[in-house]
Amino acid sequence: MSAAATEGAPRRSLRLRFRHLRDGILVGLCVVALAFAVIPLVWVLWEVVAVGLEHLSLEFVTSLPEPPTVGGGGWANAIVGSGVVVGMAMLMGVPVGVGTGIYMSEYGDNILGRSTRFLAEVMAGLPSIVAGIVAYGVIVVTMGQFSAISGSVALALLFIPIVAITTQEALQMISRDQREASFALGVSEASTSLRVVLPAAMGNVLTGVMIATARIAGETAPLLFTAFNSRYWMEGLDRPTATIPVNIYSYAISPFEHWHNQAWAGALVLVSLVLLLNVAARTLWARRARFMRGG
Repeated sequence: MSAAATEGAPRRSLRLRFRHLRDGILVGLCVVALAFAVIPLVWVLWEVVAVGLEHLSLEFVTSLPEPPTVGGGGWANAIVGSGVVVGMAMLMGVPVGVGTGIYMSEYGDNILGRSTRFLAEVMAGLPSIVAGIVAYGVIVVTMGQFSAISGSVALALLFIPIVAITTQEALQMISRDQREASFALGVSEASTSLRVVLPAAMGNVLTGVMIATARIAGETAPLLFTAFNSRYWMEGLDRPTATIPVNIYSYAISPFEHWHNQAWAGALVLVSLVLLLNVAARTLWARRARFMRGG
């Protein structure tokens, strides 16, 4: 036995070294993959901040656009228009998306629930230009003009499936014990879903909403077919409306250098607004969570 154990020791040592080598290689590959993901992102953000900050000014965020031959001017109407269009899309999309996610998680163990999940996954991968064409055919053609309403509907079509899927996954992470404890107290299934499970998963649900908001905030193609553009302040929800993504596209492809500079500044404003929205939402939820814990 002693001789066999002595002969087996080098083999075990060799296997152990092989495992350590394999683990090291896998960790190294993960680090390389992380670098390939992070470095381009950091590079893009650095370019946007460095170039955009150079051309950002108070006039840019407070004044209306000027003709290209005049120079100067700003994107105040586009900033307001983007806020209105994205805000309306969220107002339409959050209740529908969260409600769909609750159904798929809590009541969707049937063919309707599975079909809804499949449809949501298909819609989540829907090209944004298709949403724009649908909103154009249904709303713009019916109304006879471009409008902020049609733009918000197009963005809501992209917003809802992302929120629905992330809400379902967030609710499914909540332990079954919390549901059973609520049932034991005589709380109905619907009340348990809305007053126990949803608040417990609200942090992850909010993350899904922010991810969906970040996606639609930068969409250009749907708005070209729906909200279109305008050089003036918004005159109503049923009128063409300027938005930041459309302005970035229009200014970036123009032959005027100062319009290119304004496109960089607009990109910085768009990134900053999305970042501020994320920070504000997470801060408000963190305060609410501490209040619920009695902190």
